[in-house]
Amino acid sequence: MKPTPSASSDPAPPERTASADQLPIHELLSYRLSRVANAMSRSAALRYRREFDVSLGEWRTIALLGADAPLTLNKLARLAALDKAQMSRVVAKLSERGLVLRELGAGRTTQLTLTRKGAALYRGLIDAANERDQAFLVCLTEQERQVLDTALDKLGTLARALERAEER
Repeated sequence: MKPTPSASSDPAPPERTASADQLPIHELLSYRLSRVANAMSRSAALRYRREFDVSLGEWRTIALLGADAPLTLNKLARLAALDKAQMSRVVAKLSERGLVLRELGAGRTTQLTLTRKGAALYRGLIDAANERDQAFLVCLTEQERQVLDTALDKLGTLARALERAEER
């Protein structure tokens, strides 16, 4: 007598057959945007590691502080799309390397800024980032750039609204 497979090992039946109006995952806008963003980030991470010895999280932290310091850890984490614990580890590494300065702020907050060494690194990184930005934009016409900019603004606004709605 053959053993019967348990219910948990049986393959799940398809929920439904995809209809003509349903897109497979590789055609969904969010998936395509994510793939492009991830590829752009991976290539940036490789360059920034090679040329500046910083990780992608460190680059984002340095870039955000270079653009808008002083920042608190919480604000910096939100802007970099990292959780507070991840950002804390990144800041600790950058602080140990003499790139980020922590100073007591109002109440119990800590204000984060770049040191002189960090500001010098920022200038090199932001130059490289702008060079990369131009390399991506060169394949688009001026009209395509404007349409992309408008579309990204609209998608960003909608994505934040949907995120707020899901949090309720």
